[in-house]
Amino acid sequence: MVKIAFVFPGQGAQTVGMGKEFYEALPEAREHFEQASEVLGLDMSSLCFNGPEERLNLTENTQPAILLHSTIALKMLRESGIDSVLAAGHSLGEYSALVAAGSLRFLDAVRLVQLRGRFMQEAVPVGVGAMAAVIGLSPDAVGKLCESVSTPDCLVQPANLNSPEQIVISGHKEAVEKASEQAWELGAKKTVILPVSAPFHCPLMKPAEIKLYKELQQTEFQNLTFPVITNVDAKPISLGSDAREALRRQVCSPVRWTETMQWIVDQGIRTVVELGPGRVLSGLIRRFNKEMECHQVFDCESLNKTVTALKGKG
Repeated sequence: MVKIAFVFPGQGAQTVGMGKEFYEALPEAREHFEQASEVLGLDMSSLCFNGPEERLNLTENTQPAILLHSTIALKMLRESGIDSVLAAGHSLGEYSALVAAGSLRFLDAVRLVQLRGRFMQEAVPVGVGAMAAVIGLSPDAVGKLCESVSTPDCLVQPANLNSPEQIVISGHKEAVEKASEQAWELGAKKTVILPVSAPFHCPLMKPAEIKLYKELQQTEFQNLTFPVITNVDAKPISLGSDAREALRRQVCSPVRWTETMQWIVDQGIRTVVELGPGRVLSGLIRRFNKEMECHQVFDCESLNKTVTALKGKG
């Protein structure tokens, strides 16, 4: 059987209507929505299917919504006889990956990511922080740029190392804007200030890390049934205690996605399934290595298409 890696998207992949087709077609999906709604005290079906977009995009709502959709997609794919040898998730998606690996219970993960989103939003007043995408500069160049711009009271650092030419930076708004301007002078093809409500994956998130870690310590983590590549180290883990620590550390640390993709390639894996809303990770993986075969599961049609393709290779 072909070796498969599962990847799980993070914040930004959400869309109004996500998961509705699964909900209408599959009793298991309805059960997942109902369980999550009860734990969160929030009508997740109404939020995901009807929005409005502004409400769905609130960080503490977005994170459980994406995890819920990803977990349903995972369940449907596994019931069709398809599984992975390892997994990875982008930021929030690491929680989904740990659910897939049996380290974290679904409802524990739903509760944790709602709190994670809330703590992240509370960590920095609106307007103080910012994030920006820098296209066309190497990770090393962006890292040196951030170091040159940062001061003890006004910092910026790489936050998402998405590809060799796509780096997201995060920090104080003034520092992010200054780094974005100087990136052009260094030869960047494009810089874009992102429409986010907080500066994720940088030291400004320390208050969120402290609050979240208290919750993580009270949550049971089992040893993993297959490896998950962590954001913070871009290396596989197998112990529940390592999973808990990785989730703590990722709050203020960069998402090392380029290295994660390289680790998958180095294992001889050439087939990846993205589980949850969107195709963002598939796009990054294809551009990183043209030999990679990427599939998605986000509704019944994509599920059937992926199952047919993968069983045909078996």
